[in-house]
Parts: sequence; structure tokens; C-alpha cells
Amino acid sequence: MSQIFTSPNPIGKKVLCVEDEHFISELYVRALTKAGYEVTVEVDGQRGLELAQSDQYDIILLDLMVPTITGIEVLRHLRNTTETPDLHAKIIITTNLEQREDIRSDIEKQADGYLVKAEITPRELVDFLSTIN
Repeated sequence: MSQIFTSPNPIGKKVLCVEDEHFISELYVRALTKAGYEVTVEVDGQRGLELAQSDQYDIILLDLMVPTITGIEVLRHLRNTTETPDLHAKIIITTNLEQREDIRSDIEKQADGYLVKAEITPRELVDFLSTIN
């Protein structure tokens, strides 16, 4: 079940956070809503894909390891213009997985950003997202 968090000072941008680690999603929600974002959190990969394909979001934070289908599969579906023809959201991969360089390079080519969760604070995430148009 998706959860939606709204900001008391909205900036008009919506973030879909596909993340199954409750602690991490809670940190992101707190920082992002404080910065004015509306945040929807989904723990399930398949449901996250369906929400992303609705094209209601400006930014998608996509963890690579989520239940039902992986973030890599979600990314491939979202980048397939036959399946997802009108996606305007920026897709930012969030992971703690060590990737082989060739795999990471392939993921980075399909995504609009790639963040290692252990290397970025929630405040730095907000700062990074503020640079995305």
C-alpha cells in the first residue's frame, strides 16, 4: 500500500520513492517534505512501476532491490517507449549494492542519476534533487 506525504510548504513537485527499507524511506520523506516535495512511498517494485507509469511524478527515486520485480526491471519498463510512452519524470537510482562497472554504466545510461545511499545524506539528496529540471 502506497503512502503519500505532503509538505506544509509545497513547491509543486511530486516524488515517487520506490524503497522497501522503512528507515531509509522515512529519512527521505522527512527531508523531502520539509523541502516542499509531495512524496509517495511504495515498497513493492511492481506497484512502483504502475505508479510511475501513471506519469504523475516529477522525480522517481528507484531502489534497485525491491520486492516482486527489481529496480533494474522497473527501469527497463519505464525506458521502453512502447510500454511507457509519455514518461516525463526523472529517474534517480538509489542503491547500496556494489555493481560491476559495466552493469553500473548500463544503469547510469538509462537513469537520470545514480546515488549510493550510504554516501549521501537526506540533506544532500534534497540538494541534488533541487538541481534536476
